[in-house]
Amino acid sequence: MTRPAAAREPLYRRRPLLAGFLRQWPLLLVIVVVGAGLGLVALEQWRSGLVVMGLAVLGAGVLRLLLPARRIGFLAVRSRRVDVALSSVVGIAVVSIALAIPVE
Repeated sequence: MTRPAAAREPLYRRRPLLAGFLRQWPLLLVIVVVGAGLGLVALEQWRSGLVVMGLAVLGAGVLRLLLPARRIGFLAVRSRRVDVALSSVVGIAVVSIALAIPVE
């Protein structure tokens, strides 16, 4: 006979790898978007790829700003204010430089 849902072991004990991935979903999301940008760069769409990567870094800043500390995972490196400021500046810089380079 199966146990009721309330008596089940927590996910981190039943499936620790899956629980780890779910705990780090903000970082995984940012890495997937950056990977898509790198794929565009590899396909010789460098401007679009850099814009996607810059937007991924901006998205990391937004996630860091909106999510609580227990949900943000490894995106929390420094204090919230510093993380948001640095990722916003880097994201805006990458996007603006990519858009400012003239097309030949």
